[in-house]
Amino acid sequence: MLRRVSILVLLGLSLHFLCAASPTKRHGVSIALPKRSSLTKLDGTFDHDKAVAQTVATQNKHRQNLINYLSNFGYLPEGMEIKPVATAPPRNQSRFDKRQTEALIDEGDELWAGQISIGKPAQKFLVDIDTGSSDLWIPSTSCKSSVCSPKHQYNAGASSTSKKLPGTFSIHYEDGSSVSGPIYNDTVTVAGITVTEQTLSGVTELSSDFQTDPTDGVFGFAYPKISNLKANTFFVNAFLQDAVPSNEFSLFLASSGSELFLGGTNTEKYSGVPEFHNVELSTGFWQISGASITYGSSTAVSGFETIIDSGTTIMYGPPAAVKKFYAKISGSQLFDATNGLYSFPCSTSSSISFSWGGKSFAISSKNFNLGQTDTGSSQCVGALAGLDLGLGSSTWLLGDSFMKNVYTVFSFEQNAVGFASLV
Repeated sequence: MLRRVSILVLLGLSLHFLCAASPTKRHGVSIALPKRSSLTKLDGTFDHDKAVAQTVATQNKHRQNLINYLSNFGYLPEGMEIKPVATAPPRNQSRFDKRQTEALIDEGDELWAGQISIGKPAQKFLVDIDTGSSDLWIPSTSCKSSVCSPKHQYNAGASSTSKKLPGTFSIHYEDGSSVSGPIYNDTVTVAGITVTEQTLSGVTELSSDFQTDPTDGVFGFAYPKISNLKANTFFVNAFLQDAVPSNEFSLFLASSGSELFLGGTNTEKYSGVPEFHNVELSTGFWQISGASITYGSSTAVSGFETIIDSGTTIMYGPPAAVKKFYAKISGSQLFDATNGLYSFPCSTSSSISFSWGGKSFAISSKNFNLGQTDTGSSQCVGALAGLDLGLGSSTWLLGDSFMKNVYTVFSFEQNAVGFASLV
């Protein structure tokens, strides 16, 4: 296990760090996150198309994260590999989903979206808040693609605080499309928290994958190690510029009252003291080790790594390990081999929980059950899929199907992730 080091040391890159004290340090701020659309249809059945689109987006997001890491360091963390680009079946293409957001707007359990402003005078955008990526990008007024047309667009020339930087932000897809554009520094404000000289991209090319995405862009909250921009995230800079009182942020995700809290925790949302687990600093993700998953009173799999990613609803684990878990549930069966989805008897009542050596955190039946396989079916689809994302042979990805059962704290102060029981 790597020794914990400061955020400045762990970057290992020649990045520009802001030293000037800008806004006065303030209290933490709560940002409301309205609930988004679910992977369960109104008739109680599983939305297979939407789930496949999300799975493809998750695969490609983390593929790009690894490409970014390789570009930044010249190697990949042990056990990780860059997989081929994932593509959705033709029926899914129009629904191909994306990333994550901040002040979340209603788009179901898939993503959480929020409002930010960029530049002076302020230009407003709706972005996906994503603990599984590390860059900020929005469309530019220079983007001529029809995909950009309905979205808010960044006009760098209209901002007195904008400064163009050398280099290009670029994410490429197998079909030849991309998300790319010039790089800028500009002032960014979220719920009254202002960061100056934040690195971002105003993209001039936007893949058709984002055609139906109601958000404008992506707002990453992971470690800078996986940044395509090779820069600090907004929240890292907010702390360095004394704009927040604590070097941690937290998420409360629920059917109502969800929020992102910047600069600490909201003690009204949880009970007791958060249980913290050290982050594996070599990867750039919010990755913690020593996890186990239990069905009822029986431990199905133990000793694995977990990445906490608010950008997905479905949880993912190595296929063999996930198969071992579902073997504990009588009547479960493989539902979609391509995407690693399983079904199980809807009447199943035993609890499912994760633990990292301390308290067990249970997943409610409501959050694990994604709906009936078909109208009138006695089989339901589980929120845990078996899929190799290239993140390591023993690494699982836990999305909001897990996070909606706990209060989650992301601490740069401790280089740790904390979980607490909800009130």
